[in-house]
Formats: sequence, structure tokens, C-alpha cells
Amino acid sequence: MKVALFGKRFDDDFASHVQRLISSLLDRGVNLVVDGRFLKFLHTKIGHLPEIPDYQSFNEVKDVDFIISIGGDGTLLETATLVREREIPVLGINTGRLGFLSLVDVDMIEQAVEALHSGRFAIDKRTLLQVSSEGFHFGGFPFALNELTVINSRRNSMIAVHTYVNDEYMNTYWADGLVVATPTGSTAYSLSCGGPIVMPDSGNFLITPIAPHNLNARPFVLPDRYRITLKPEGRDNSFQVNLDSRSFNLDGGHKLEITLAPFGFNLVNLHGQTFFTTIRNKLGWGLDKRN
Repeated sequence: MKVALFGKRFDDDFASHVQRLISSLLDRGVNLVVDGRFLKFLHTKIGHLPEIPDYQSFNEVKDVDFIISIGGDGTLLETATLVREREIPVLGINTGRLGFLSLVDVDMIEQAVEALHSGRFAIDKRTLLQVSSEGFHFGGFPFALNELTVINSRRNSMIAVHTYVNDEYMNTYWADGLVVATPTGSTAYSLSCGGPIVMPDSGNFLITPIAPHNLNARPFVLPDRYRITLKPEGRDNSFQVNLDSRSFNLDGGHKLEITLAPFGFNLVNLHGQTFFTTIRNKLGWGLDKRN
């Protein structure tokens, strides 16, 4: 079994846990490779680190069986740019805060490694969205696991986003911006803007305005087989488009076409980890003495 580690900086409190993860993998004979930048950081945090090969680009992880993400949800979202269309299963070890995607806490590391090694886990298949804009290139990976957002690039005034569904005019959102989210992204930025939580396998897109000026504007859920077109307009005629954590500056006059990506993202869940247990634990649902 070959496993790639991907991660970001973590606090000193997590160093011993990450060392235990690496030891547990190597003790089971796992062929381990580590992101080059992350490996350099590990050498500063972990006193004794065995010789482990590194990788520098997504082309070098195409033959791995699993990717383990060490960090928060933002770190796990970045693994989508490594996995791309190969749909390599990803397990998230949470050294961040809330963690809707990085579900494995550090006290579950041994359990998680054994689950991978023995095949006792479930695959939670998530959808991605794809964006295109004539004459504009989104860095070679025009996809998002959580959401696309469009805002004023100077962040100093609201914008109008003319929105069409399958070429039919739907609405113009006067707002600070607009979020188009996948079901995975329903617990992220869209949620903080008042959007609904939807099941990961619901097959939807969510359109959620950011601080709308027309107060009757509400989040909207539609099937992900539909095509969404956004035409932003604003005083500065300059916009920022975000695909998860990646940002692009877009001049006015461009329109954004959003469709369902032709591939998915495979999230590894341990047995007992379900969507309902996750949102209960992360959002504190049911924490009432009457329950």
C-alpha cells in the first residue's frame, strides 16, 4: 500500500501525534511519500524522522492508494488539486478547528491507520463544481469542492450578479457577492451567509447571496444537472472569483458558466462516521438537557 501525506503547519501540541501517525504507517510496511514543503516543516517539528521520499507535484502522486491530509478543512480542500480526476481516497486528520471534512481527531490515529490497512472504512463520494469563462484560464484546475464565490475585487462596494439557470434569467443579486456551493460547501461559507445544510449526496447546487441589499433575496437550491451563468457588474468593473481557497481577478464583461464536474472526490470515513453524527458533533445539535 502506498500513501501520500499532505499537510500544513501545525502547533507544537500536535507534533507527537503526527510522529505517531508516521510510525504507525511505516510499522505496517506502508510505502510513504510526503509533500516536499510539508516534509521540510516536519523536520523542524519532529526530532527523529526516518528517511522518507518526497513529492513536488500532483503528477508524482498518481499511483498512490490514499492521501492523508493533516490540518483543517482548508488543507483537505487543497488535496483536490492533487487528486484531480483520479479520485484517490482522502483521509483527513484534524489539527485545525471545526473540521467538517477532516474528521479524524488525533486520538483516533491508530484506529484510522488500521482501518486503511485492513480496508475497514467507507467512501463518501462528494461532487465538485466546474467553472469556465471564455478567454479566461483558472490556473489549470477550474474546479471547487466547496464553492465558487464572486465578489468585488476591491471589497469596498456591493456588486450586481445577474444570474441565469439553463440560459433562463433567474434573478439579479445586489450584494457583497454571491456563493455557488456544492452540498459539501453547504456547511462552509454558504452556511455562514444563511444558506441551508443539505445532504452530501443530494445532487444540488446552492446559490447564496453574501449580505444582500435586496432583503427579499434568499438562498436557492437547484439540481446540479442545471447550468448556472453569472454575469457580475459593479462600479469598479473588477471582480475576484474564488474557487475554494484559490483566487482569480476577473475583469468586467466576463460571464461565468458553472456546471457539475465530470469526476468526484472520495472522502474516507471510518465506521460510525456519518453526516448526521458529524453535524451533531460539530454544530452542537442535541446539546439540550431535554435530550
